[in-house]
Amino acid sequence: MKIITKPAIAETEEKASRFLCEIVPYDQFEGRLEELRILHPKANHHVTAIRYLDEGQIIERGRDDGEPSGTSGMPSLRALQGADLINVGAIITRYFGGTKLGTGGLARAYAAAVNAAIAVAEIDLYVEHEDFEIQMSFSRSEKIERFLSLHPEITVERAYTEGGVLFSLNAPKPVIATLKEELDYQD
Repeated sequence: MKIITKPAIAETEEKASRFLCEIVPYDQFEGRLEELRILHPKANHHVTAIRYLDEGQIIERGRDDGEPSGTSGMPSLRALQGADLINVGAIITRYFGGTKLGTGGLARAYAAAVNAAIAVAEIDLYVEHEDFEIQMSFSRSEKIERFLSLHPEITVERAYTEGGVLFSLNAPKPVIATLKEELDYQD
């Protein structure tokens, strides 16, 4: 599976209809959809497709936003699936150009718009993260602090107690495994 590292935008045209597609990381999807509805109030449709992981299960859906059923949201979703993207949302803003495209034409146009945005996106492999908490004495916390300084991809919160430091970490699973190994941590 793959993810996009930042939003990507592409514009396509089919028989004078304009299709503006933006793909965004899933955590930005709802907010960006609201922004695009405000930025493009005269657009005819704001079709969407999403794919994200929820506790190891892929959740996905496509919404037609007034287009004929199955002609826009699902083709957009299939484009995301075809690129093996996860934790992503696609928003396709359509300005009607005056010529009806038909159901097949709509499906091709929406899929092409999403594929155009995917083509310009920065894509990376998806790496599963995990949460890890560990309490360390003040004297031993130096070792974990050194490890953290070498791994900027780790999100860390510290809580200081009388006995030391409680580290709450979120990082890619392989990084957590390496940390546990260095600390001789036993589950």
